[in-house]
Amino acid sequence: MSQFDPIRPFYDAEVNAAIREIVDDSMLAAMMQFTFPEDSSHSWKEQMKHTHSLRDFQINFIYPAVKKVLEMSSEGLTLGGFEKLEPNTAYLFISNHRDIILDTSLLNASLYETGLVMTTSAIGDNLIKKPFIHILSRLNRNFAIRRGLSGRALLESSLLVSQFIQKSLLRENRSVWTAQREGRTKDGNDFTQKGVLKMLTLAEQGSNPFGFFEKIQVVPVSISYEYDPTDSLKIPELIAKAKEEKYVKGENEDFITLLSGIMGSKKRIHIQVNKVLDEEIRQLKKEELTQNEKLSKLGELIDREIWKGYKLWPSNYIAYDLLYKKSQFTDHYSSAEKESFEKRLSQKVNPSNSLEVENFLHMYAKPVVNQLGL
Repeated sequence: MSQFDPIRPFYDAEVNAAIREIVDDSMLAAMMQFTFPEDSSHSWKEQMKHTHSLRDFQINFIYPAVKKVLEMSSEGLTLGGFEKLEPNTAYLFISNHRDIILDTSLLNASLYETGLVMTTSAIGDNLIKKPFIHILSRLNRNFAIRRGLSGRALLESSLLVSQFIQKSLLRENRSVWTAQREGRTKDGNDFTQKGVLKMLTLAEQGSNPFGFFEKIQVVPVSISYEYDPTDSLKIPELIAKAKEEKYVKGENEDFITLLSGIMGSKKRIHIQVNKVLDEEIRQLKKEELTQNEKLSKLGELIDREIWKGYKLWPSNYIAYDLLYKKSQFTDHYSSAEKESFEKRLSQKVNPSNSLEVENFLHMYAKPVVNQLGL
């Protein structure tokens, strides 16, 4: 028994038994049929039954599934900055968060293709309630973040996650991915919650919790989708927030969002690996600041890197011009691209509902505001 059993991925020694629990599941069969449409004899099943490591499972089954998703629902993925990273080196990737599954899946596919250490990745336990999804997530090297806790239970859970992350980075040389905030960004405003950074320091012993960041390599990552495949699904929560009403999720909302993120139209996608914040963290160490002030400063540094690295698409510029009734960025998009975006807008929200339209446009326009300081 390990203290991390409630949250950790499978060990390699557990992989084959876990696979055999789900190998005949109809959801896995549908996933593999999508991934390997020409495999009418289901040879994937025999290969999977002989899989004994997380890496082999990810490379032979998850990676081809991600490539098929890109082929079927996007116009391609481009990368930037990966050449700055060293092989056989563990990094703490902190990224903006737009999609439940794809953000980490695309990052790991990119790390694999560029010969870098793939991540163990955070996932909210609210997303893995179904037994099949829970097993699949552990096979995909996810670790669980417990949601809905408060008080002592929250502190104990956060400490456990912090200890797991520290162990992964410093003892196992395993890269880690976490979002810059709890949950996905709904309104397009990517900012780092200080609470996430504070959680990361909880396992650090001694009087200088911020010292944890001096031991590791922190890398902000910007992930941008030309079309957010779950944009319309985010609107009800944004409307409730605008009206200062409590938003209650539907029974299968997370699962529907997960599937929509995978299969929904994305057009082009870009992942930008930004600079390693080693020099900046060393500088923060020297400043006469409290721990909280250092965390706030680090959050601001991460935000600036994510905003700067965010690939602005025509959809972002169009949304800004429509939202603010300007023609400021017409040189960044064509009339055909504007027409296509306006068509999407009219299909995804009620055009006569100004609050829905405004929130939809704001979702796409905010990265322009953040990057350009408008």
